[in-house]
Amino acid sequence: MKKWVLSFFLVYSHVLAAQKNQQNTVTGSWYGKADVDMSGIYNNYLTELVIKQKGDEIEGIFGYYFKDVYQSFFVHGTYNKKTREIRIENIPVIYFGTNSTINSIECNTDFIGTLFVSAVKRGINGHFYHDGKYKYMCPDLRVTYTLDENENQDSALHNSIAAKKIWKPQPDDFIITATETKKEEFVNNQGPVRKPGKEEAPVMKAVIVTPEKNADDIQKITEAYKRRKNVYEKDLYVESDSVKVTFYDNGDIDGDSISVFMNNRLVLSHQGLSAKAINLYMKLDHTTNMNEISMFAENLGSIPPNTALMIVSDGKNQYEVYMSSSLTQSSTVRLIRKK
Repeated sequence: MKKWVLSFFLVYSHVLAAQKNQQNTVTGSWYGKADVDMSGIYNNYLTELVIKQKGDEIEGIFGYYFKDVYQSFFVHGTYNKKTREIRIENIPVIYFGTNSTINSIECNTDFIGTLFVSAVKRGINGHFYHDGKYKYMCPDLRVTYTLDENENQDSALHNSIAAKKIWKPQPDDFIITATETKKEEFVNNQGPVRKPGKEEAPVMKAVIVTPEKNADDIQKITEAYKRRKNVYEKDLYVESDSVKVTFYDNGDIDGDSISVFMNNRLVLSHQGLSAKAINLYMKLDHTTNMNEISMFAENLGSIPPNTALMIVSDGKNQYEVYMSSSLTQSSTVRLIRKK
């Protein structure tokens, strides 16, 4: 009997320790609303933090929706298990009082938050702190994040217009079709621009952009791409006829510059990698079951090789792929349509 009781308590203690350890992690999808920390100001930001914890370090995606703009950034930070404190530095956020989100300035912030655990939920209370020199122009933002237990299905962003913005690109995003290489302007990604009539309100335009370099530049990049070896990183199975592809610098921002090829055709060139997302909305070639996306290194930055985090979303599934290219090989993924 004593042995049985001892075994029971050992197992029970192990289970409790495992549960406590699981509750003390910040890995997951967190969503919330950030409010300007000033009396009489009611501007707010729908925000989402999707992070992975590795020891005392965290990395992931910070995204927010403000007025008519959605932005996302690849972030690095730290997590102190003893104090349950999260720190993420250098997160740019659009100025709360802007009249135009297209031409607005961005306030640089540092996020500091504390994990809390209750019987009913886990959350993070925190602030986006601005540089003290700009406290009046860029006040702090306070936020409470809630863990999405359903892997992001019910988050604030997914239940808001922000989710729709994922498939309605902003002016600095790129839309790429399987065959077209011309530049067009679309209204909210619904069709060609129409000049508003007297009773129509002006609408925000999303610009469809493909390589606008001259023919010699395109030929030069394409020939260099053909000389390099394609290294296949992964096969990704997608369920839609178009995908959103996002590139971030993977790690230190060191001046990496890339071009992107789709099915061996140059679709985007001379793009510098940074913590800010490069978003491409790519229509797949319906005549084939497999499409290829390749990252071509234009340089190696100050820390070789040229590396990036690529995120591919088909609206239902999301894949993360770490891409690494050099001056002798390009990094490639294959997108395979599910039947």
